[in-house]
Amino acid sequence: MSLLSGLLGNASESDGADLADAFLASLVPGEEVVKVFKVLRDSIVFTTKRIVFVDRQGVTGKKADYYSVPYRSVDAFSMETRGTLDLDADLTIWVKGAAAPVVKRFRDDRLVADVYRLLSLHTLG
Repeated sequence: MSLLSGLLGNASESDGADLADAFLASLVPGEEVVKVFKVLRDSIVFTTKRIVFVDRQGVTGKKADYYSVPYRSVDAFSMETRGTLDLDADLTIWVKGAAAPVVKRFRDDRLVADVYRLLSLHTLG
């Protein structure tokens, strides 16, 4: 993914090579990373058991917040595609017990559809 593409908010699939060792060490036995989507410094990680939102913080991005949601805790999710005047595609996920939904913005309808399909696969069986 080019820097310009990332600055524009375009997400892309990633090989997960930049995932921190601390995160990988937190996976439980039998859990594997299935797919990683990246938007600039942030990532959405799908594992066999949960979805993890990685929010890189600070100037260097070394500090990171990992928000882990087991698939069974997803109450609902929606996808909004881009429009003529609305250039963002949104993925919204409502999590049991959370005050507000998780909202991620994409510039590519195809990619938000890929994330939506993967989320559907893991939550709906």
